[in-house]
Amino acid sequence: MKQRPRFSNIAISRVRRKRPIGKMITIIIIVLAVIVVAGFAAIPPIVMKDMVLLHVDVSEMPPEQFGVEAEEVWLTTEDGLRLISWEVKADDPRGIVIFLSGIHNPSVTAYFGHAKMMADNGYSSLLIEMRSHGRSEGSKIYVGTREYLDTKAGVEYIKSQPAYKDLPVIVFGVSMGGATAINSIGEIPDIDGLISVSAFSSWEDAFCDNMIGMGFPPIAAKMEKPFVRLYMGLEFGFGSIRISPVNEIKKLDGRPALLMHSTEDSQIPFASFERLKKAATGQVETFVRTGDHHMMCMEEHFTEPWKDEEYAGAILSFLEEHF
Repeated sequence: MKQRPRFSNIAISRVRRKRPIGKMITIIIIVLAVIVVAGFAAIPPIVMKDMVLLHVDVSEMPPEQFGVEAEEVWLTTEDGLRLISWEVKADDPRGIVIFLSGIHNPSVTAYFGHAKMMADNGYSSLLIEMRSHGRSEGSKIYVGTREYLDTKAGVEYIKSQPAYKDLPVIVFGVSMGGATAINSIGEIPDIDGLISVSAFSSWEDAFCDNMIGMGFPPIAAKMEKPFVRLYMGLEFGFGSIRISPVNEIKKLDGRPALLMHSTEDSQIPFASFERLKKAATGQVETFVRTGDHHMMCMEEHFTEPWKDEEYAGAILSFLEEHF
């Protein structure tokens, strides 16, 4: 009887030993992937919860400090929030400007100086303290995805006033207010013009651009974007995250728009401005200031913006040309 070679048993034994090693490597890879995904998913709630899950107490500034008279107007949004706003009237106005401020500060009342500049040039103003700021109701900041409803409440008030019948409505916003202004003109056909200052192209863009600014590799920041959107959907509702400036600016349909940004903005990097300009496909005018000037108006002239002649000139020339 012929004997089977002994080495075959040894070979079979080696094959059998390799299988557990392969399984172990697969398990390790899966565990590492889960850890990486969990890490990416954890970053947005850790960073954002203290930024958006709150009501911001802002310091109101009296209109008298700016040499204007203002009447308090309470607005009600279609989702049931009451908002405080202030109306500054011009004599025989040729248009009305809605002002919106940033994510945490300042109060929109800091723009009474801008309202005075508008009134002196023939434009009334409505300054809206957006939801979850100051005396306005709300307990959550939606980073522009729902604040356009605040602007809509303002537009509805304006359209109800005989003094503003058939007058153009221009929305002016800064930072998150600038993003909200873009979202507003995209969603509200009754808005006739846009001035957006230092706006982000989308919240996930701003989030990830700032990650890169803090030293994260660009590839890691890019991988973070879907997790930012996921957290936004969970907090704000997945229907609301379709609203973003880089999409809404495509809906201008010929309405005039002015985008303003500074080249070294440390809060909303200049990349957002470039994305917005590209998305608008030539429909926007631009004003770019060298340096880090998030509010755009020079700080020493902020309460009297007409003294910043370059900044004021860009705004007033835009209004004069189109309205």
